Parts: sequence; C-alpha cells; structure tokens
Amino acid sequence: MADAKAFGLALPEPDAPEHFEVWPDNWPAVEMFLRCQTQWRTTMSGVCGLDYSAVEWLFRLYEVEDQPAVLEDLQVMEAAAVKILNKEQG
Repeated sequence: MADAKAFGLALPEPDAPEHFEVWPDNWPAVEMFLRCQTQWRTTMSGVCGLDYSAVEWLFRLYEVEDQPAVLEDLQVMEAAAVKILNKEQG
C-alpha cells in the first residue's frame, strides 16, 4: 500500500484480515507458496498458474520432504489465487 501511495495511486483496502492462523500441517505449503510468489505464468488473458519448473527447482533447493503432498496443497492455493488475480484484472 505504501508503495502505491508513493506513486500517487489509491488502492482499495484489502478484505483479508491482517492476522490469521495457519495450522502446523499447512506450513510447508504456505512457505512454498510464498517462495513461488514471483513464478507466475501469464498470458494476454491473465494469470494461468505457477511455473512448475521453478516450483520443482524450489522443492529441490529447500529440500522439501513430502513433495507430492506439498504440491497438492500448493495447487489448491494456486487455483484460489488464479481466480482472485484474474477477477481483479477484469
């Protein structure tokens, strides 16, 4: 928000709560989702999903133990994010 204000842009206040709880079983997926934040594939139509080559590289870099389970959780968050990101675009 502060970055936008510095450029004279007014952004709507986010609807999400500032603080929220993450269950311990979900932390590996949340951490990986945050690590992938710059690895989105886009088209002229909007965001289509994460770059799985980069996701695989990050799994190896951070030595993710249960990669299939973390990937499945990551894909749930990815699908929700794609809907939100594309809704904001259009």
